[in-house]
Amino acid sequence: MTTQAIRIREYGGPEVMELTAFDPGQPGPGEVRLRQTHIGVNYIDVYFRTGLYPAAGLPFTPGVEGAGEVVAVGEGVTGLAPGQRVAYAARPPGAYAEERLIAANRLVPLPEGIDNGAAAAMMLKGMTAHMLLECVHAVQPGETVLIHAAAGGVGLIACQWAKALGATVIGTVGSPEKAELAAAHGCHHPLLYREVDIVEAVREITGGEGVAAAYDSVGADTLEASLAALKKRGILISFGQSSGKPPAVDPGQLAANGSLYLTRPTLFDYIDTPDELQIAAKALFDRVLRGEVAVRTDQTLPLAEAAAAHRALEARATTGSTVLTTG
Repeated sequence: MTTQAIRIREYGGPEVMELTAFDPGQPGPGEVRLRQTHIGVNYIDVYFRTGLYPAAGLPFTPGVEGAGEVVAVGEGVTGLAPGQRVAYAARPPGAYAEERLIAANRLVPLPEGIDNGAAAAMMLKGMTAHMLLECVHAVQPGETVLIHAAAGGVGLIACQWAKALGATVIGTVGSPEKAELAAAHGCHHPLLYREVDIVEAVREITGGEGVAAAYDSVGADTLEASLAALKKRGILISFGQSSGKPPAVDPGQLAANGSLYLTRPTLFDYIDTPDELQIAAKALFDRVLRGEVAVRTDQTLPLAEAAAAHRALEARATTGSTVLTTG
């Protein structure tokens, strides 16, 4: 049965994404055919579109996050059935589609209380927050942390999650409106990065000590400030590069500035096994269902307008999550 999907035939700008007829085929062993209602838009999609992260081949369908209903299951699939609501954050790309095939062990059943739209808005971003705050560096009560892009999709979730863990949260934002949004979602000290010296502000807030951890998804514009804002034995967690490739860091600089740590994690290494995936998803669902994390979808567009969604994302004109719909 033919449906529609965004296809990319060559790497480039948002204009290379074309909505075309597409037949994903029938599920093979261990696969599920999924009818998607909502699709999450993430900066990793931009990396795949531009070729920074090469796809397995061209043409391909971008997107690594979505939610919907199981249509059919392949041989050997257990625990999932047609009509069941599920969500995912998984590679390889293929989410920008009305229907797709996906490995069954990459899907997470959705509990009551979390609808498809919320799931598509939070699976990648929320499990990334879990990875950052509870796995890469387990945030402790009383610590102070720095979160860049605090009003973005990951940022808003991470600020709330860090606050729930008992941390004091410093966040960087690009406008007074974003500062207000971040403050309403767990950020104790939103900083307008265009107007203040981030390092000086962090030192003032922390009494000269610095932060235990800096979470940096911006890259080129912020990495050096992130390092300089750390306390002794602090950790810089670089997990994105929305402003461009981060500068190289001399290991000697880590020693000279207080025996610092630097790491570049990716979520998919932390949800590599089905068990790890289910643990991360449950941690996220529990935070949301307890009301400790609220997920904002501030931009909703039809699948056909995926290019517009990318333009807004790259222009830093978005807050919270962006979701494409197929209805």
